[in-house]
Amino acid sequence: MSKITSAPHADFSWRIRVYYEDTDTGGVVFYANYLKFFERARTEWLRAAGVGQRTLEQTDGVMFVVKSTGVDYHAPAKLDDELELTVVVERIGRVAVDFIQQAWRLGEGEPVLLATGRISVVCVNAASFRPQAIPKQVMHNIKPGTGNTVQAVA
Repeated sequence: MSKITSAPHADFSWRIRVYYEDTDTGGVVFYANYLKFFERARTEWLRAAGVGQRTLEQTDGVMFVVKSTGVDYHAPAKLDDELELTVVVERIGRVAVDFIQQAWRLGEGEPVLLATGRISVVCVNAASFRPQAIPKQVMHNIKPGTGNTVQAVA
């Protein structure tokens, strides 16, 4: 389970380490890399819920694509920091899922909130990229409140 007590409502959390490639010349995480971190956490959340993206495309002919993002930055992450990324499902519709994601720095003392993102993804037909309903089994696996919400740390 997560050590983060400041984010108790996270549906999923995933830990990463900040590497040199993630930083700018000052050793601070480049702002756009938080989107990469959030993407990886959502992918691991989906995998932990029993949904592989490659399998989803091959068996159901659908995939999730990002529709919109917005990130607020609160404090910098630096080289070698250990981060915990949280995933909260804010809303699930017929074809879209809205998330609130956060990046927290772990270490001595209380976790520090670094960034908060709002990300919307849409289920699309893999061939046409037109919106398509989220498959029922996927919906069942990811819907909050069904007992299938993942509570794990990688």
